[in-house]
Amino acid sequence: MPSETARLQMALLQPAQAQKHVTVNEALMRLDGMVNLVLQSMSTQTPPATVLDGQCWGVPAAPTGAWVGQTGRIAVGSNGGWVFLPPSRGMRAFVADRGVEAIHDGTAWIVGAMSMGSRGSGLVTGMAEGEVILGTGSSTVTGVFIPAGALVIGAVGRVTATLTGSLTGWRLGTAGALNRFGQGLGKQQDSWARGMLGSPMAYYQADPLIVTAEGGTFTGGRISLAVHWLEMRLPN
Repeated sequence: MPSETARLQMALLQPAQAQKHVTVNEALMRLDGMVNLVLQSMSTQTPPATVLDGQCWGVPAAPTGAWVGQTGRIAVGSNGGWVFLPPSRGMRAFVADRGVEAIHDGTAWIVGAMSMGSRGSGLVTGMAEGEVILGTGSSTVTGVFIPAGALVIGAVGRVTATLTGSLTGWRLGTAGALNRFGQGLGKQQDSWARGMLGSPMAYYQADPLIVTAEGGTFTGGRISLAVHWLEMRLPN
């Protein structure tokens, strides 16, 4: 009789086993973490100081502390410590700090994967977001980047602190098309832009979003931005 399950390595009850509740409770703790899997992060190398039961993390390369030697495994908080489980091909998870789902291809998590072929190819959805603090000037090249090889669907933005200066409005775009995702946008807090492209546009080189003042210049303010795209993943 096997001693544990194949996928989640949950210990099985044995004939005449004492303290059966310990085995059952441990199995339930693993299920609580792994069913409808949510990974808090796949890039955090240092375990959190406080272990929350049922909270899961994807252990990245070069982890520290209690995660040393567990690269690629799922760390599940259990009874104040950690249980490490192997992900398997086809397993899905929501990655909380990225805001997207991921599929495991048998070797690694593919963030944003919508499909995954037998040879590793797939269709991947991507998103980059960030808050831009505006200083003095007529435009700001932001740190929110469209990656190379992306088919862009659009970009969105919301003013999180009223834009100050002599401007009458603002534009959102990229180099060569400063209004690609919107123009004449409001400068008051909670004004927004939803720049959905009529035809998705391919970007063959990485390109940052650019915020440009209309009718004047900026002296301050904040805008939260996000850009959304599709990518085609190459076969292995």
